[in-house]
Amino acid sequence: MDYLNELNKIQRQAVEHIEGPLMIIAGPGSGKTRVLTYRIAHLMKQGIDPFNILSLTFTNKAAREMRARIETLMGTEARNLYIGTFHSVFARILRIEATRLGYPSNFSIYDTQDAKSLIKTIVKEHSLNTDIYKPNIVYNRISKAKNALLFPRDYAANAEWITEDEMSGRKQMKDLYRIYVERCFKSGAMDFDDLLLKMYELLIRFPEARKLYTERFQFVMIDEFQDTNVAQYAVVKILSEVHKNIGVVGDDAQSIYAFRGATIKNILNFQ
Repeated sequence: MDYLNELNKIQRQAVEHIEGPLMIIAGPGSGKTRVLTYRIAHLMKQGIDPFNILSLTFTNKAAREMRARIETLMGTEARNLYIGTFHSVFARILRIEATRLGYPSNFSIYDTQDAKSLIKTIVKEHSLNTDIYKPNIVYNRISKAKNALLFPRDYAANAEWITEDEMSGRKQMKDLYRIYVERCFKSGAMDFDDLLLKMYELLIRFPEARKLYTERFQFVMIDEFQDTNVAQYAVVKILSEVHKNIGVVGDDAQSIYAFRGATIKNILNFQ
């Protein structure tokens, strides 16, 4: 196992940790991603099927680099790993499970432009003030709600969110959210944030799906954990509830996704 000799004492300790939760907090340039990569390779060396390892990142570039590094260490077997961004991996699972949620398996994925265009149409149809209900503002509000795990019914029942809307002169926001979701569903489409929310819904509403994925993913690993939001943390917490082998890597001083609801509380609450 000569690859272990490339690691310093602390890195090696993290790589060789197999059973149970693991949190690695380290600054830039300290080899965090290398530790994650080598840990996956080490798990495979221990006989863990790559099919049972899930590794989540925030960019496609990071996912590609990680897979390439593991292939260099372990060969083509690494192709069976579930490695990708939260959105790409969850989209892959949702394609398989879509019909449970009432979507076609070939559902469309709306990008930001598609979503804003639909919002613009709904605002116009309901004769709302286009200066107050700008597509960008409405889209960001809906996105924030989804990342906080608020479905339209939860949103409408949440006094804090409703008060905020009233204070900003946007009383109809809860109705816009509901109509937007209905229209997406009718069109067989999910937006970017739905890939998190619908994954959560799948695991919460369908015990057989929950059993399938919580048993399959024996090891769950997350890079840049400081950038996870409420929805992402909720999903990975469920996915690792059976085997409890969740490993997270992060830098508590370097969060860049606060605008998407990233919360440092996820690192603080991890313990």
